[in-house]
Amino acid sequence: MTTDYLADVKKYDAGADEAAVQKIVRHLGIALRNRDSSLVSASDPSELARVKEKWCEKKLGVGGDAADKAIEATAKAMAGDRSKSRVTFYYLVAKELGKLDSL
Repeated sequence: MTTDYLADVKKYDAGADEAAVQKIVRHLGIALRNRDSSLVSASDPSELARVKEKWCEKKLGVGGDAADKAIEATAKAMAGDRSKSRVTFYYLVAKELGKLDSL
């Protein structure tokens, strides 16, 4: 299952860190079982606020403008993908914030 997530992340980061992807998959756990919760809706402000609060602030320890900019950059990078994988989105946000090593 992790290989599917890794393949998706590699569409955006060819040198994706497999260990970091596995850590995100473990962190998300049960949320990945449901199709709706396994995806991020970048057009929903409340969804993006949840990503900021739960992922950026609580897990990565980054808030404010830095978190907003990372989320915005990730949403733009994934704009062509209608079904934005939560694992890929979180990975790219963490990478944007330089926090992959701290996962």
